[in-house]
Amino acid sequence: MRNSTGIILWVLIGSFGLLWVLADVNFFDALQAGPNSLGSVNGEKITNEEYQSRIQYYSNAYSQQTGNSMTPEMRAFYENQAWDELVNSRLLDQKMEELGITVTDQEILDMVYGDNPAPIIRQNFTREDGTIDRAAIQQVLSSSEYSQQAVALEVQLRNQRRQQKLQNFIAAGLQVTDQEVEDEYIRNNTIAEVNYLRFPFSEVAEQELNISDSELRSYYNNNKERFSREESYRFRYVTFSKLPTAEDTAQIIEDLRELKTPFAESENDSLFLSRQGSSTDYNSSFVSEDDIRDEYQAVLDLNVGEVSDVILTANQAAILKKEAERGNEVKFQIMSYNIQALPATIDDANERAADFEFFASEETDFEEEAQSRDLEIKEAFATKGNDFISGLGTSQQIMNFLDRSDEGDISDVLELNSDFVVLEVLEVTPEGYRPFEEVRTQVENLVNIDRRKELTEERVQGLLNQYQTLEAIAEQTDQEIQSQNNLRANATVIQGAGREPMVIGAVLSLNEGQTSDVIVGNSAAFIVEVVNKEEADLANLTPQTRNEIRQRLEQRKFEEFNSIWLEELRESAKIVDNRDRLLR
Repeated sequence: MRNSTGIILWVLIGSFGLLWVLADVNFFDALQAGPNSLGSVNGEKITNEEYQSRIQYYSNAYSQQTGNSMTPEMRAFYENQAWDELVNSRLLDQKMEELGITVTDQEILDMVYGDNPAPIIRQNFTREDGTIDRAAIQQVLSSSEYSQQAVALEVQLRNQRRQQKLQNFIAAGLQVTDQEVEDEYIRNNTIAEVNYLRFPFSEVAEQELNISDSELRSYYNNNKERFSREESYRFRYVTFSKLPTAEDTAQIIEDLRELKTPFAESENDSLFLSRQGSSTDYNSSFVSEDDIRDEYQAVLDLNVGEVSDVILTANQAAILKKEAERGNEVKFQIMSYNIQALPATIDDANERAADFEFFASEETDFEEEAQSRDLEIKEAFATKGNDFISGLGTSQQIMNFLDRSDEGDISDVLELNSDFVVLEVLEVTPEGYRPFEEVRTQVENLVNIDRRKELTEERVQGLLNQYQTLEAIAEQTDQEIQSQNNLRANATVIQGAGREPMVIGAVLSLNEGQTSDVIVGNSAAFIVEVVNKEEADLANLTPQTRNEIRQRLEQRKFEEFNSIWLEELRESAKIVDNRDRLLR
């Protein structure tokens, strides 16, 4: 030890020096600060400012449409939507960069001043006579007063044009051939009249199946993908009701009673209802006495200008004022308040929930704290990707919490439509394959279905080999031959047999007068005879119809490809999401 003293001193001196340097450059502050962006896509940052801006846009739109502020549940939904849109936007921009898709200044000018201006130009700069106001456009683009608007307009036009080029690039690789157009026309316009016999799989007796345990396990091993599962969560929770109490209802009734005299004395009922925040708007129309709803019949006993006592309906308390009468018609106003929890009741429920959450997390535990407060603990199960939770309904907030939680985690107070809720995660089951014993019953059902199909097909094939015609087979099996006229090639349902697209496809490939082999459908085996068949004539395929079919097929191809393509871009990208660390 004495021999190493010098070395130890030099190590200590060097360590103190290194710590001094690191502290001087704020290294430890940087560690504590955490990530410096909300997230990134393949290294390209997503800022909190643009994320919050997009959420604010949704919040404003929601308020304009509903007249209400966003609920916590709606905010959670829009948070996820805003994030997904920003991620997708980054992925598309990066793909366009990779493909070399750019927009020139001349293209932007054409979108503004060209013969076919962009929709946003037409929307904002069209005169009453339908022509474009070029002078107004020039004023916005050249005036310093509108510089920010001009920059924003250019960015929007450039993004629109770039995305249109990307769509054109994708569409170019998804061309619809003439053969595809003609095949679609034939499917839509070929009609057949058929007779058929149907042999349901359910007619196979249970004792005929004879399925062994080894067959079940073999089926499971060969079809494991059918038994895959998403990440799932088991949790327990307690709720604190936000529903109105009897005291709330009594207070609302009392508030309305106090408005009886001011309402009767009011000379402008429309203004009175607006100022008092009535949940029923002013009505300027006369109503026939026969058309007045039962709960408002009391208005008929009032004198003009008189106000009724409080009337309770399913979800409202109201007072009525007869404003005028004309023959057997009356005009009356309804001053009403919805029966809902008052702010004090909601605040009290929120405080009790927050108090429970604190003590359950910091002082005792979830179960002990619930028992001490005489709260009912309920359990629930949720699966990633499915926002519906039995007992709680649809909740993006709960799914967001579960998605980032571990076993034993207790949530903050979450506000649902009618309750505040606090939950504890009991079990997180990762995605993967469900074990055989867990899905044994499901495997048995699937194997039974396959065996029934096999035995039914063998039986019907034997009948067809022996008797050959529908009439002979029908007589032998004591069945009645069924018929359908006007069976189209693009149909999916057979009259009297249900959804059978595979059977229809096989039938329409037969010639007139031909009888099919055994056709195995969704729920039965079929033998079908084509009595009459009217083939679509391509000579009737007009250029206009050809073009309509082509556009429809191109749109279908594009939508299918675009959805899969974007998902593949997400799967191959490196997406970093720091929202939990920065915003929670």
